[in-house]
Amino acid sequence: MNPLLLALAVAAAPSAETPKPLALPGSPGSVMMDYLAVEPSPARVWVPAGNTGKVDVVDVATLAITSVTGFPTVTKEGPHGKREVGPSSVTIGDGHAFMGNRANNQVCAIELKTLKLGACVPLEDMPDGLAYVSETHEVWATTPRSNSLTIIDAHDVAHLKVAAKVTLDGEPEGYAVDGHGHFITNLEDLDRTAIFDVKTRKEIQRGQPGCGEEGPRGIAIDASAHALFVACKDHVAALDLADGLKLLATVPTGAGVDNIDYVPSLHQVFAAGGHAATLTIARFTGKAFEKLATIPTSEGVRVVVAAPNGTAFAADSKNGRLLVTSPVK
Repeated sequence: MNPLLLALAVAAAPSAETPKPLALPGSPGSVMMDYLAVEPSPARVWVPAGNTGKVDVVDVATLAITSVTGFPTVTKEGPHGKREVGPSSVTIGDGHAFMGNRANNQVCAIELKTLKLGACVPLEDMPDGLAYVSETHEVWATTPRSNSLTIIDAHDVAHLKVAAKVTLDGEPEGYAVDGHGHFITNLEDLDRTAIFDVKTRKEIQRGQPGCGEEGPRGIAIDASAHALFVACKDHVAALDLADGLKLLATVPTGAGVDNIDYVPSLHQVFAAGGHAATLTIARFTGKAFEKLATIPTSEGVRVVVAAPNGTAFAADSKNGRLLVTSPVK
């Protein structure tokens, strides 16, 4: 997108109040955060807090934080030098949170009621994103280092086991499930979005979100509206699930978007631009986007989730905190 047009679009959007900073407990300054998840009832945000070796659970109503501790961390060499890695992804399903750890390549179950850590299962590759598939009682993990999906059998949560590994022709990034037997991920290096049948574990459809060379990132979904939302570097694209992933609309967000979220009851999409240091909230009307707010955040904030009431939680890893934004109408 033309930088001048993007700047004008962002400037033209209505603004909202500055987010409230919520420091994570025991933060050493920076906290590595990637994939967050929302538990709808009671409304809680699950925050794998990487280098701290914890998963922090935030009550949406009170902002009180409870930590699940005891996860290993390890120092690894990355593209930007050495860093401490640990819990990094989470998904909610069947009375449990399933947490992925980059330190030991494990996925572990945590009971929602008691926050008690349960069984773990080691994967061959480092888990990235996780999605619980209720139809099959499985956790699907994107494992991009081997261009694959790793499927975990969670029928017996006390005895998690790897059920299958699906080899891909590209690097998976982002995830969504539609509740109708489909798992969706992007192939970042191919600029494609792929849909899989969860029972056969076969790819059944592929589309092009049009993100360009840098490829697509996060995914969100409105299954009832047959709309799939794909994060590109500086915008979100809406694709038509009922018409071959045809492009319906786009909304500019500012550069540096990663994981996005969507609240179906409000028809609102949430996208944080890490380079632009803004959070974009837009309403999807079925065929177009209506930008509701552009909210200032901090440099590097590129991950956001939203509670059912529209409260947004953006991960400010550099400063070891969440940025909490009140619902926007």
